Parts: sequence; structure tokens; C-alpha cells
Amino acid sequence: MPRKSAYFLSDQRVNQAQKMLRRVEKIHTLRYLPFCPSQAALLLLDLQQVFLHPSSHAYLPASEAILPALVEVAQAFERIHQPVFLTQHLNTLDDAALMSSWWHTLITRSGPLAEIHPAFSPFSQTVIRKTQYDAFYRTPLEEKLRQSGITQVVIGGVMTHLCCETTARSAFQRGFATFFLADGTATYNEFYHQATLLNLTQGFATPLLCHQVIAACALLREGGKA
Repeated sequence: MPRKSAYFLSDQRVNQAQKMLRRVEKIHTLRYLPFCPSQAALLLLDLQQVFLHPSSHAYLPASEAILPALVEVAQAFERIHQPVFLTQHLNTLDDAALMSSWWHTLITRSGPLAEIHPAFSPFSQTVIRKTQYDAFYRTPLEEKLRQSGITQVVIGGVMTHLCCETTARSAFQRGFATFFLADGTATYNEFYHQATLLNLTQGFATPLLCHQVIAACALLREGGKA
């Protein structure tokens, strides 16, 4: 198991994410596509107790710092009547494929920590059950996005370098302008998080901070052009 750390702290989360993005900018130029909340959906990946509860073997210490901000982002999307999708990772022996042999344990429907964190129950109208890292793989997510006229997705949740990164790449491949919450995802440690920001911003996603998304949604609600 990789070394874990609380590399995000609640009162320093934004500054820590900005510092990581400055490191990325020393390697390549960041591309910033225009974020249009009126065309966007929020994808919050795998905010399940198996990753968020301290008693779990898969607990992510940095996750505690991002949860309040993600609740605020979800509230901002709801206020402008844009869709919020939660994913829930669940496996059986029949659908796990390599997840089983790679991780040796599965998140099953009957598992005690499989449920989504209660802070996100107000946004649970649309829960996408998935079996692999990619939230688009054999799920109705793309169809639901197309039906809603969505052309952009904002991605947050866990884990940064696994499900969040894989889903961001998949969204880009499907033609969705992809925005990645640099301070709204969490994983084992800063090394993995930094690597994802480096990889995604080179070819797949525009980085955003949670407060930037909230501000853009507020501007739209107030009659601006966001």
C-alpha cells in the first residue's frame, strides 16, 4: 500500500493546490478553456465511506479537507439547476475483471462502507453505479449527459490518480470539455496528486479551484454571462 498523508489541510487546501499548479507550469503551459456553467455537469466520483471513513483500510487522510468544498460546489450547481452526478463504485466477482486480482479486495453492495458519505445525500438523485475506474465504462453516464445537453464536465472526488484521472481522460475522448478540481480531489499522497495534475493539464483537462467554480456559478445566477 502506498504511503498515505494528509497532504491537503482544510485551511491551506487552496494554497497547496496552487503551489502544485505552479510546479506544473514550470514544465508546460497550462491551457484554460472557457468554463461555462450553463453547459456543465458536476461529476463527484466515489465519495464513499470506504475512502472517507478513518476506520477503513482504504481511508484517504487528505479527503477530509476537500469534502466541505465539494458540498459547496454541488450546492452551487444545484442553485443554477445544472446536473450533479455521484458515482458509486461497486463490484461483484462477475463484473470486477482485473479489479479483483489487482486489489485483492472488492467494494461490494453489502460492504459496510460502500455507501456514499451522508454529506452528499442531498445530491443523490442521480447516482451512477460503476465497476471500473472509468465512470463512462458500461454506465449510462454519457447518455444522461447528452440528454441534458451537457458539453462540459467538472470532476471532483476520489481517487485523484485512479478514477478521477481515468474519467477525465475518458470525458475528453468523448468530446466533453473537461475541468478538473485541483483542490477538489484526493488520493494517497501529494506525489500521485501532482502527477495527475501534470498529466491531465498537458493533454486532457483544464484545472480549476473549487472557489472558481462556485464564483462562476454565482455569476450566472446573478445574470452574468458565465
